[in-house]
Amino acid sequence: MIDLRDHDIMSSMEAAKRWEKAEDYVRQVYRKTPEKFPAGTIRKFGKQLVVTRKGMESATGETEIEAKQFASIRKNPNIRDL
Repeated sequence: MIDLRDHDIMSSMEAAKRWEKAEDYVRQVYRKTPEKFPAGTIRKFGKQLVVTRKGMESATGETEIEAKQFASIRKNPNIRDL
């Protein structure tokens, strides 16, 4: 069950933005492979999907910080760790 008081819940669009994904990423993944989201980590309220941080980490396989790092590398392929 999603706790609406939890600070780690967000709209699907906010989650996609925070994980550097396409705007409709969460909706597409949930439609095609709902099993990627553990029980209680995603819920539909009317037409709006709400997802938890745990749900996004499970669906993407990366934390929000990792997603931002990988996105930065994809945008700037000349950046290398020293």
